[in-house]
Amino acid sequence: MTKFTKLAVLALLGLAIVSTTASADITKGKKLYMKKMKSSCGFSGAKFSAKHTQDEWEEINGAGNFAEEAAKICPGLKLKDKYVPHIYDFAYEFASDSGNVPSC
Repeated sequence: MTKFTKLAVLALLGLAIVSTTASADITKGKKLYMKKMKSSCGFSGAKFSAKHTQDEWEEINGAGNFAEEAAKICPGLKLKDKYVPHIYDFAYEFASDSGNVPSC
């Protein structure tokens, strides 16, 4: 019975870890950029995300400064905290060194 319990707890823990990393979405970030940020920024999502490399975006987000950096790039922008993970994933996926170009 203890092997089964350990296996069940391990499976639940693994499922919890997977679900938290998959909570942000690149496509949702693209839609949010187009709807909430494009008018403030005045340029496409490709230009926004290309302002930094993937490593730079990761460092900015890791320090908790993504919203502030977005406001620097797009003056007057007030980004809600609930949008940050999605827009970060969008910016990271289409960063200047990624080779990917968004269609917005």
